[in-house]
Amino acid sequence: MIFKRRTSFQFRHFRLSSKLIITYLLLTVVPLSLLGYISYAQYARSVEAQIGEYMPKILHQANEDIDKQIDELMRLPDLLFNSEQALSILRKETYAKRSEFNKDQYDMNSYLSRTYIRGNNANVIGVFILSNQRMFYSSKQQFKQADWQNTLSGYSEKPYSIGKAQFILPSEVDLQFDAEVPYLFIQKQIYDVDNRKVLGDMLIAVDLSFIDKIFHNFESSNRANLWLMSDAGEIIYHSDRSLIGTMDTEKDNYPLRSGSFRANHAGGAKLMSINTASISGWTLVHSIPLSELMQRTNLVRNVTILLFIAISVITSLIAVWISWSMTRPLKRLSGLMKTVEMGNFQVDLKVPHRDEIGMLARSFNSMVSTIRDLIQKNYQVELRQKEAELYALQSQINPHFLYNTLETIGMAVEEGETEAVVDMVTLLGRMFRFSVSNQSKWVTIAQEVQHAEDYLTIQKFRFEDRLAFRIDKKMTDSHFLQLFTPKFILQPVVENAIKHGLDVRRKMEVCLSVSEEFDARTGEPCIVFRVSDNGPGISSEKLFQLEEALKKDSFAPKSANFGLSNVNARIGMMLGNDYGIQLHSIEGIGTEVLIRIPLNERSD
Repeated sequence: MIFKRRTSFQFRHFRLSSKLIITYLLLTVVPLSLLGYISYAQYARSVEAQIGEYMPKILHQANEDIDKQIDELMRLPDLLFNSEQALSILRKETYAKRSEFNKDQYDMNSYLSRTYIRGNNANVIGVFILSNQRMFYSSKQQFKQADWQNTLSGYSEKPYSIGKAQFILPSEVDLQFDAEVPYLFIQKQIYDVDNRKVLGDMLIAVDLSFIDKIFHNFESSNRANLWLMSDAGEIIYHSDRSLIGTMDTEKDNYPLRSGSFRANHAGGAKLMSINTASISGWTLVHSIPLSELMQRTNLVRNVTILLFIAISVITSLIAVWISWSMTRPLKRLSGLMKTVEMGNFQVDLKVPHRDEIGMLARSFNSMVSTIRDLIQKNYQVELRQKEAELYALQSQINPHFLYNTLETIGMAVEEGETEAVVDMVTLLGRMFRFSVSNQSKWVTIAQEVQHAEDYLTIQKFRFEDRLAFRIDKKMTDSHFLQLFTPKFILQPVVENAIKHGLDVRRKMEVCLSVSEEFDARTGEPCIVFRVSDNGPGISSEKLFQLEEALKKDSFAPKSANFGLSNVNARIGMMLGNDYGIQLHSIEGIGTEVLIRIPLNERSD
């Protein structure tokens, strides 16, 4: 515990230059090292993902090429049916003389050599026909085994589909050619359609070296392996010839039949790419160690580490020099800032330097001045906002409105209109709760419209047929509940319309509408309240004076236009000068008041 306190005390009293150097190491060297490691890991994953994405596509193309080649080879046995001479020889069952057999054997062997060996079938090593204890053949190479004819005769005894060619894979072949080329047999039964009789079997030895040409499309790597295997897992062809004919014991553990995945082996992680052919059903597999993929990346990583170390040493020396040169003027600047730390903003720092320290001092002076102005401005704005709210609240609970409402309720009681009394008391209570209980400066549009509607309903009870009103909501009620408006902006305007209209008109009609429109001035959608009436209207001269009064940034005294000026001033303070009240009036016809506010989904 004592050691910890001592260490903390010593670090707390380090020189500023030492702290800057330590900070440099913590903020640059360590994060850059971590960033380099993350970048390398991300790049390695990106390389693996890219290869894992395009390698199956190459395998798919290679499988298509192999399928195309195999399909051509599978059709070779059908060439036999183009020769009537060959078919007539195969139809013979006995010979009267040995010379006849020798002649037929010579003719058949010549036909096989001419058609299959010396033709365009470069991949055919040999062709063999087993028919009625006879063997006809032509081959580019000889088998190593002396008893190869007996071995081939055994393949004709294996069951298979009539008229359909099939493969005899390397693991099933017990014969080897002299050149030890990898091959497989294509076996097909020779069926005489005319006589409905099996004439024998044809075996075509196919050199699998043509797959090497297809494998040349892949990147050459000594550690990468590529092999072709059957559905049972038998390796038909492998880049390592010694593995041809063996079984891939891991085939059943592969998680997919087409795609790429990572596999962990004793020699390290490998990237496996697989594609299964659609025709032959054979699977082509490409395997390469991840270390092989990252070989070039590791070289770049090592060079980057060396450069990073060199740059870190150089920049550390530069940081030492900069930290030392900065500490001297900073000491003077910190001494001048002590008065500001005590909360006194009436200061002006005089730093003669023109470098960054001088810029810091000038910026500090500007910041102090700005904070001082903002404090003064916010104080005035808040004061005016409270005054506006007080004016709005007073307009709601003025004695004249209460007296008239209570007098109307008393008359309804005397006349026995119980339901009307209940309705008026309910509306009056809701208006007071809205005015007094809700302390927020913001309410939903639905609440503000409801408050204006309550006021109009109470006045309707009072003036009966002299007053009619209509509220047109062009937006859905659910939309009203999501959008907010400043409080007390509709009722003062409605009250103003009724007051001026009923003084002149025998019958007054007020229409209130709410709509969402596009504001051309701000380029943003906005909410527009329209309060229109059929009152006496306003003369053009008085309308101009009223519009000029609304433009002034001040509150009008309590007068005929108090409601409009109060609402306009509060909207300007809370939402900006782009929003507020617009007036449209024709003398003798009526007046329309437009209240424009921005689309606001928050109440703060």
